[in-house]
Amino acid sequence: MNIILSQQKCQIVVLVASSLARLEKNSSLVENLSLAFFSLYFNTFKMKILLIGPSECGKTALANFLSDTTETIGADYSPTQGVRILEFESHNLSNGNKNSACEVELWDCAGDFKFESCWPALMKDSNGVVIVFNPDVPSHLKEIETWYSTFIFSQGLQEAQCLLIAHHKPGSGADTTRPPLAPQLNKLPLIHSNLEEEPEDVRQEFHKYLGNVMRMLSEKQEREEMSIIT
Repeated sequence: MNIILSQQKCQIVVLVASSLARLEKNSSLVENLSLAFFSLYFNTFKMKILLIGPSECGKTALANFLSDTTETIGADYSPTQGVRILEFESHNLSNGNKNSACEVELWDCAGDFKFESCWPALMKDSNGVVIVFNPDVPSHLKEIETWYSTFIFSQGLQEAQCLLIAHHKPGSGADTTRPPLAPQLNKLPLIHSNLEEEPEDVRQEFHKYLGNVMRMLSEKQEREEMSIIT
């Protein structure tokens, strides 16, 4: 495998290597520098995405589909207790003029407000938020305003880190017009999800979203690299 590093990354690799040589006795620092080295060398990223929204909107079905989880969901509704964390790899994400791979942690968060005390812990170190709702349930259109203010506005996330999914349950049809949402929500990108009729369209749109988040992570990493050099 031939890997070409930019001049900037080469400078970082040299700094990491020289630091490792000087700090052989500091095992924890050596480990951190090694992780930084491999991230730069192989262009890999890791991101934490929160999947949130009202109860019974279809978050778990979407999470299983997007992560290729083989778990089957029976006819009876089984609410998520707290959170489920699904890990998978996403490849060929567009990152500027190159494609990169990414390790994704998809956090399928419970929609019951009784878990509200856990929300700060769920938000810690998150890189993106996906709000799922059922557009056929009027109360969901209002409730997602709370999810937005708590998980997106409070963290100061940018639009590229956010996604709205109007998830249509099986047999409900698929009205693909944009539902009437609050002004702050209308600024966010929205896709319609119908896993019965057009499942791969949903996967492709989610893949694009991951690419947007990864570009932001890449830009942040480059800024950190420059700060090390300077």
